Amino acid sequence: MFTLMRLMCVICVLAWPALAMTQEFPNRSVKFIVPFPAGGPADTISRILTEKMATVLGQAIVIESRSGAGGLTGIAAVAKAEPDGYTIAIAPASGLAMNVNLRENMPFHPLKDLALITQIVSVPEILVVGENVPVKSLAELVALAKSQPGQLAFASTGAGGMPHLAMELFKLTAQIDLVHVPYTGAAPAVNDLLGGHVQLMFADVPVLLGSIQSGKLQALAIGSRVRIANLPSVPTTAELGMPGVEADNWYGLVAPIATPPAILAKIHSAAVEALHTPEVKDKLAAVSAIAVGNPSPEFASYVKSEIERWGKVIAATGIKIK
Repeated sequence: MFTLMRLMCVICVLAWPALAMTQEFPNRSVKFIVPFPAGGPADTISRILTEKMATVLGQAIVIESRSGAGGLTGIAAVAKAEPDGYTIAIAPASGLAMNVNLRENMPFHPLKDLALITQIVSVPEILVVGENVPVKSLAELVALAKSQPGQLAFASTGAGGMPHLAMELFKLTAQIDLVHVPYTGAAPAVNDLLGGHVQLMFADVPVLLGSIQSGKLQALAIGSRVRIANLPSVPTTAELGMPGVEADNWYGLVAPIATPPAILAKIHSAAVEALHTPEVKDKLAAVSAIAVGNPSPEFASYVKSEIERWGKVIAATGIKIK
């Protein structure tokens, strides 16, 4: 009995620091890593979310841009951070579901090194063509591409990202040959599209919305299940006979895998509360992002399904990134 009591005392002593840390969290500012340059969709979405989350948590949330390797550099930094809840990040679909099958050497494994807290948003992809492309519909684009195999070039925000793989999925479905021109981000890709150096592009709606509304780019299809409020006249790929070309981009909230469950629960609760407020929903909708805020197990299941779905596309195209 005496030995048992001593053992229980030792366990309590060892567990007390973790318990105290959990109860006190957060007692200082939280670092929120955005793995892309400032000003892009991920940065905009993060600022909308963290402004409200900080109020809920009662502590400042400091955004830190740490770009590189298509978003992997910033996410890897989170995976290796101290698992105390004070370093979290927004992570894109490419970082959590695509690069696993694309890259020979990943700096982390999404399902083994990260706590998948919740899906933050879903962002529809939209297919556009430049002013110099003589088409008015998706069917006309397919016909043009088939008449000129390998002559039309499409831009992407980087190899392996959602804009890239959305177009690869479209190519497979339509059985057309297009040339991929990867860029280091959305801004240079859109600039070259506007300049006529490339002819078409899939990208997050917020990236292209202004150019579409000004008439500089023509929107042909939304790669989502439903039309979007900002562009109600643009049909979905499903409406145009390509239901398999579904390419909603999405972003999730992540932390180091060893972060205590109670701390993860506090972060999850704050994020979901923020995402479900009308104020945050409206701000996100204004940039064509749909707030989600789902349970952690549901998000983890979704990530697994996306790894499998895009893995099939990657295998079919033979794309690899070293």
